[in-house]
Amino acid sequence: MKKIGLVGGTGPESTLMYYKKLNDEIDRLTDGKAMPDIAIESVDFHRAWEYVTEGKYDLLADYLGEKLQALEKSNSEVISLTAVTMHVVFDELKEKIKSPIVSIPQVVSEEVVSKGIKRIGLLGTIFTMEKDYMKKDLISSGVEVFVPNEDERKLIGKRIYEELERGIVKDSTLKELTDIINRMKADDGIEGVILGCTELPLILNQDNCPVACFDAVEIHLRKLIKMALED
Repeated sequence: MKKIGLVGGTGPESTLMYYKKLNDEIDRLTDGKAMPDIAIESVDFHRAWEYVTEGKYDLLADYLGEKLQALEKSNSEVISLTAVTMHVVFDELKEKIKSPIVSIPQVVSEEVVSKGIKRIGLLGTIFTMEKDYMKKDLISSGVEVFVPNEDERKLIGKRIYEELERGIVKDSTLKELTDIINRMKADDGIEGVILGCTELPLILNQDNCPVACFDAVEIHLRKLIKMALED
């Protein structure tokens, strides 16, 4: 089995989710015979978030690049970030190590296209919703991508940063999010929605989402597990 390397800490809750699910699922798939070797290089969330919010992308790429290089030196073979927002510098990060990085936007796009979805909603941090890094693979595959309006984007960003990043899950926030999705379904005709922040699955899932729900974490984890188990 290949060793998995993760850049974690952005935020801690999603890193815990990745670690637990990778172990649990590989244990299940191997009938209790194996769990993966996992290396985690954890960043200072506040430092990384400051680089994002202030547009200091060169510093962000250098900081994350150091973590990726450490993972490569630790002989990790399946390497990935554990946060969608950090993909804002994905193209720069690809140049910093020789090993490939498993892209969340790419694997999510492949999943959406495979389901025949033509109009998709995107929820995430403000940066994920407003920048192109989560959209370009979808658009190039012929999928129309819709994001919430400005007030809705601000609300979602606030709830992610102040609640979900800290593991706080509220029924009132769930209602706010489902109201936004229902509004987009009515106004934009979305057939599904991408949970484009690794903390959103803490509160939204296929059981409570008004449209088809594409959990970026779940999709990404399936790809990482498949790659780790491949000979």
